[in-house]
Amino acid sequence: MANSLPRRRFLNGVAATGALAAASLLPGANSAWAATQEKKATVFFTRDISAEGLRKLYARVNGAITGKVAVKLHTGEPNGPNILPREWVKALLPDVPNPAIVECNVLYPGPRHNTEDHRKTLATNGWNFCPVDIMDADGDINLPIQGGKWLKEVAVGKNILNYDSMLVLTHFKGHSMGGFGGSLKNIAIGCASGKVGKKQLHSEGAQTWAGGPNFMERMVEGGKAVVDHFGPRITYINVLRNMSVDCDCAGTGAAPVTTPDIGILASTDILTVDQASVDMVYALPEAQRHDLVERIESRSGLRQLEYMKILNMGNEQYEIVNV
Repeated sequence: MANSLPRRRFLNGVAATGALAAASLLPGANSAWAATQEKKATVFFTRDISAEGLRKLYARVNGAITGKVAVKLHTGEPNGPNILPREWVKALLPDVPNPAIVECNVLYPGPRHNTEDHRKTLATNGWNFCPVDIMDADGDINLPIQGGKWLKEVAVGKNILNYDSMLVLTHFKGHSMGGFGGSLKNIAIGCASGKVGKKQLHSEGAQTWAGGPNFMERMVEGGKAVVDHFGPRITYINVLRNMSVDCDCAGTGAAPVTTPDIGILASTDILTVDQASVDMVYALPEAQRHDLVERIESRSGLRQLEYMKILNMGNEQYEIVNV
């Protein structure tokens, strides 16, 4: 059963190693596919959920980040309680060459639906300490999707072409349609243009907000376009903190947080960082993981991980390095 994937990985990992590492989950190699991998990917982990923790992990995965850097993060709805602390991002940015925070407008009606209102929301939320580029403010461009079965291209904010590298800085949490929002969702939905790209990813036939496994696959295809565009010059950090079952797009209406903070993970592999994040949630005691796991599984969210593997976007087998 697809919905039992992370729990099965966790149990197999414990059986293989005989123990859970003190600060990390060590997954087992429980598939024929894993046996074909030459080596495991690396994911760096710290329990130091702070600006310094961010800086330490970025230093481990920034080797190919050069030129002008797009820092893709979710800047949130007005006064959202769970978005990444602005002071942490402000402390990190001096480590990033030529940075600009990048976003795109949203598809649904609200305070980020158009560029003028979106900029007011940015000011409300305190994103005023560095340039913030709403990449679709002046339109969009199409990026090709290699191997996509739903889409052959996706419309993204045209200003993505102004950047040499991308740092995907993600608040990992639940999501009402995606089940969970990790690095994949951050770039797939987050870089898609508000008027065109987001509709491409959210539409199935005549239904604009179709969810389920097919939506997960379209979202993965959108993410693949961004990953392929930057090639090796893209890296990923997931912050497992304030993990409501709702996305930061829910703003002040987000469900209360019931999952404990875990830490920060970073990798140059998008599948690795999202797989490890999900695995760590599933490794929590039942009472602590229940709400977020229910949200993930009820939305077919694990299809994100399966389809990223199918599209050869990364490695599900990884080793954790504690920092």
